[in-house]
Amino acid sequence: MIEVLESAPLTTVQDRGRPGLAHLGVPPSGAADTRAYELGNRLVGNRPGAASLEATLAGPKLRFVDAALVALTGAEHWPAFEVEPGDVLAVEPYARGARVYVSVRGGIDVAPVLGSRSTDLMSRLGPPILGPGDMLRVGNDVGGAPEELPEPRLPAEAVLRVLPGPRPDWFAPGALEALTSRPWRMSISSNRVGIRLEGEPLEWSRREELRSEGIVTGALQVPPNGQPILLGPDHPTTGGYPVIAVVRSDDLWLMGQLRPGESVRFAT
Repeated sequence: MIEVLESAPLTTVQDRGRPGLAHLGVPPSGAADTRAYELGNRLVGNRPGAASLEATLAGPKLRFVDAALVALTGAEHWPAFEVEPGDVLAVEPYARGARVYVSVRGGIDVAPVLGSRSTDLMSRLGPPILGPGDMLRVGNDVGGAPEELPEPRLPAEAVLRVLPGPRPDWFAPGALEALTSRPWRMSISSNRVGIRLEGEPLEWSRREELRSEGIVTGALQVPPNGQPILLGPDHPTTGGYPVIAVVRSDDLWLMGQLRPGESVRFAT
């Protein structure tokens, strides 16, 4: 068992999410930084898909009732280490990156909903956001021996590669070039549902209403004010704003490490 003493700004349970249910209106959810999440499970020897804790900007502070093997990945990196009964793990605020994953050998055992233990901030599926006094059970999702793996580094500058479209006809000529030729600033009004970006507005070429259509994680929607919204793992499954580009799958993990106030660039 693990007792949550502090959850800092936001600590949730996350795994690989609920892909394939968009036709039912269910967001994909899951770890925002899949690279760090998967690395953590490998460091403690868990099966792929075991649930971990995802902390945003700081925290959590945890007291371990029982001995455990733990690893921290993402904005902070601590390969697998042992904790004894009664030990307290406190993750301090970090200077770079936005999210830390706390992986425990055996995984976090909460009741799955629609095949996933992930907390979904928009639909409220899965376990609630963690708070002081919550007790977490360690599961038995052990997959083998812990691995020794090199520490991945966050890039000095966040650059997300995008695929253009699918709505170029809704934008003024040169809009895609404007998107990729200058940095954008991440607004503080951002979360796992979407990252609001601030910069010189992108212009629409049309003014009629676009019918709602399916959208994916990493889509760059542009509302009438011209300020793009980068959709995160808890995004709605449909949207009525035109999408100018979509982040490539290989770069989605980096979205999860963007901090409010930080600059990000896009490249084709």
